[in-house]
Amino acid sequence: MRLVIVSNRLPFTVVEKENVLKFKESVGGLVSGLKAYLDALKNISSSEYSWIGWPGISVDDGLKEKLRSQALSEYHAYPVFVPQEIMEDFYNGFCNKTVWPLFHYFPFLTVYKEDLWNQYRKVNEIFRDAVMEVLKPGDTVWIHDYHFMLLPGLLREKMPHVPIGFFLHIPFPSFEIFRLLPRKWRKEILEGVLGADLIGFHTQDYTQYFLRCVLRILGHEHSMGEIPLEDRVVKADTLPMGVDFQRFCDAVSNPDVQNEMEKLKKTLNGFKLVFSIDRLDYTKGILNRLQGYEIFLAKNPEWHRKVVLALVVVPSRTEVEQYQQMKKQIDELVGLINGRFGSIDWTPILYRYRFLPFSSLIAQYCSGDIALITPLRDGMNLVAKEYIATRTDGTGVLILSEMAGASKELEEAIIINPNHTEEIAEALKDALEMPVEEQIRRNRIMQERLQRYDVTEWVDDFVSKLILIKEEQKRYNAKLLDDRIKEQMLENFRRAKRRLILLDYDGTLVPFAARPELAKPGVDILELMNRLSNYPKTDVVLTSGRDRNTLRNWFGALNISFIAEHGVWIKKKNEEWRLTRPLNTEWKSRLLPVLEAYVDRVPGSFVENKEFSIVWHYRNSDPELASMRAKELMDDLVDFTANIDVQVSKGNKVIEVRNAGINKGTTALHFISEDYDFMLAIGDDWTDEDLFRILPDEAYSIKVRMTPSRARFNLHNHYEVISLLKYLIHIS
Repeated sequence: MRLVIVSNRLPFTVVEKENVLKFKESVGGLVSGLKAYLDALKNISSSEYSWIGWPGISVDDGLKEKLRSQALSEYHAYPVFVPQEIMEDFYNGFCNKTVWPLFHYFPFLTVYKEDLWNQYRKVNEIFRDAVMEVLKPGDTVWIHDYHFMLLPGLLREKMPHVPIGFFLHIPFPSFEIFRLLPRKWRKEILEGVLGADLIGFHTQDYTQYFLRCVLRILGHEHSMGEIPLEDRVVKADTLPMGVDFQRFCDAVSNPDVQNEMEKLKKTLNGFKLVFSIDRLDYTKGILNRLQGYEIFLAKNPEWHRKVVLALVVVPSRTEVEQYQQMKKQIDELVGLINGRFGSIDWTPILYRYRFLPFSSLIAQYCSGDIALITPLRDGMNLVAKEYIATRTDGTGVLILSEMAGASKELEEAIIINPNHTEEIAEALKDALEMPVEEQIRRNRIMQERLQRYDVTEWVDDFVSKLILIKEEQKRYNAKLLDDRIKEQMLENFRRAKRRLILLDYDGTLVPFAARPELAKPGVDILELMNRLSNYPKTDVVLTSGRDRNTLRNWFGALNISFIAEHGVWIKKKNEEWRLTRPLNTEWKSRLLPVLEAYVDRVPGSFVENKEFSIVWHYRNSDPELASMRAKELMDDLVDFTANIDVQVSKGNKVIEVRNAGINKGTTALHFISEDYDFMLAIGDDWTDEDLFRILPDEAYSIKVRMTPSRARFNLHNHYEVISLLKYLIHIS
């Protein structure tokens, strides 16, 4: 299996000077983490991989081939060339002015511009075409991050059988935040992400928020993170990214790191070091931690001239005015704090606005008595994990924002709310006064956890789960009615002396409608049923949950039989309607008020009162509220009917109460017991399972939708049902 990685950033950045290309290795958690895994992969096997992404610059056509060749030979990489103006609107536009602020809970900074959305879609399409050029049979695609949320769906449309994974490295927001996107955008984003087979998030919160948005916006429910779609099952799962633990641990003994540590030791001259590093970004809470440090110094004069905050801010998006303003605020606050508390022999904050090379970073980690990491919102934050990995002697204290994804794994750290600056100040005091034994106890627990689930294990875990979900899809697809089975069915249909076809209606012959009366059959359905029922030696039975009057009004002119109300009523051709057994309806008057009470509690729901059953419909209701209320109603009805001879059943957006012992299966025995040598039954709901269960082994039973079933075969939707029926009776 070849792993094809797709990300905005390649493992290198290209710099062009005087027509000469220079490749510089990229930094960042995703790149360094995946690179560690891929390096390990090369050492233990001959597995191939490819990395597709943007090279970081736009180059002239004359240099593109040279760049491609060098990228492929040195990095297994395929650069995607995007015109500069499109890339500007894509990256600095929609990605960083719309998705980034909104997904990090800064809606007041979010920009909603249709032209930026169009360029976002355009770049996703460009990358789709690039992936299709690279893909070979047997490849697995792993798409990364918010830049390409449309790409899984776009790729699935063109290559439906390719295994596709998607991982979001930033937070996925709650429904109330996500819904701020325009309707069209949020729907397309969710549908795009659902093009993947496995969707990964750093924390359980993000996974649940995603599943909730899928339910509220697209109406897809899930079971244990598995979302049944029309053509396959998709899995959303929590897989927190690790770090290359051993690399950071081993780096401590590197001579360059040791030299850097010696320099730091001389500079600090016995001061306790609070270390802080972040990219310049409003999500990182840099101003909050400075304010917290200021409060700490004001409240704890005994720590003056004993502690230093080493603040490293890595330049980012320096051309954006908002970031320039933030840089100015940081500069001013650092100056204010140093001016207020500093003296000739003590500078409270050592501030650097620069990128730190690896050896300097490790030296800071090793020298920092405290790591102060206070993002206002962060998908993971690998700095926290890297700091713990470098503390080989077990000392050091991690102060970590509860808004960082890493806080869910590093619970032994001092967890704070970064919005409360007083809390930051208190945490600094607690950290400085924490006994060494307690530091070591906490850090050893976190180190063991991080060592067990490092970045290599993270990738293995993701790829393994992607393979598992593909295997599950194959099990469903193995039951999919393919051309070979269709030909066999047609041959058996032609040879049969007497045929029986049992068809459900809603969801099988027609799609579900907002209200039951809107699903009235069109001329094409009536014509098909007429042709089918008049086919020689063929009996057609419509097996529906609908009441007999509706079926009589819609299909009464046809030469077919009926099962109504899921088996309560039966009508054979040329006979009258009759009850399958004597039933009473005294219970209806007692239960009807219960269902009607839920109509008041769930706007958009309604009760359908049939002759021998009552149905609560909630297809038009808020999906999350309705799902919750449906569970409550089921519990209420089960308790209420414990001593009544009725059964309570949950169907597709409905809850039905009817007399016990009545179902499609028991009623269908009136037909199946006759002498048929070809039987076909098609249905989409759990009520059809009773029918599938009593059919002979040689009968053709088909479940509509890719869900578990007793049926022998599956079809994706009602369109395929119509196509199959036409195929059997030669309608083009």
